[in-house]
Amino acid sequence: MSNSEILGQEVRGFRPPPVPEGAELSGRYARLMRLRADAHAANLHRANSVSDAIWDYLPYGPFSSAAAYHRWVREVEAGPDALFYAIENRETGQLGGVASYLRITPEMGTIEVGHINFSPALQRTRAATEAMYLMMKWAFEAGYRRYEWKCNALNLGSRRAAERLGFSFEGVFRQAAVIKGHNRDTAWFAAIDAEWPALKEAFNAWLAPSNFDAEGQQRERLADLTRLVRVSSDPALAKT
Repeated sequence: MSNSEILGQEVRGFRPPPVPEGAELSGRYARLMRLRADAHAANLHRANSVSDAIWDYLPYGPFSSAAAYHRWVREVEAGPDALFYAIENRETGQLGGVASYLRITPEMGTIEVGHINFSPALQRTRAATEAMYLMMKWAFEAGYRRYEWKCNALNLGSRRAAERLGFSFEGVFRQAAVIKGHNRDTAWFAAIDAEWPALKEAFNAWLAPSNFDAEGQQRERLADLTRLVRVSSDPALAKT
């Protein structure tokens, strides 16, 4: 029996990638900037205050006032883990959400995307999808081997989003946490570097202007483009 069969495939030439520093990420539809309380908190709170439901599966929020949200942003803006971005929809010029890198482990080549909170105005937009693409793109092109997505197992919306974006389902960790006084089972998803070229092609095909009609409706679904890349599907979604 070979060493690869006993120990796993040898990883040759791997060098720990850099820790993200919050450099701006910009595409056709979305712009991501290092989250700063003074620059972004007021507009983000205004966008988020439309719905308390967007905070249901996060360990914080909703925030009762702009001042309370500003204090929270001030606490988390320093990073380095988690490192938060504010997301601007370039088609409207409005800030509409945040997302972060977290559990950043360069020595293992792993990084997670999380703390994703999109206002109702940002949800289901090209900017929302492109923001997730830009973060994934930076991670893999920086040299990370594994890009993770985790969510409350009851959050079917997040589980659907993970599959649509090309993450493969890896299982559920039972009783992984207590959040806001409630049990949280955590669903795990990941994409790996070997899948990135095909995922990048899928994202570029979906984000191309030619994929949308005059009313902005998609011609081809991203989930259909990423389906062939995913190595596993989430069985919970087959029941819904």
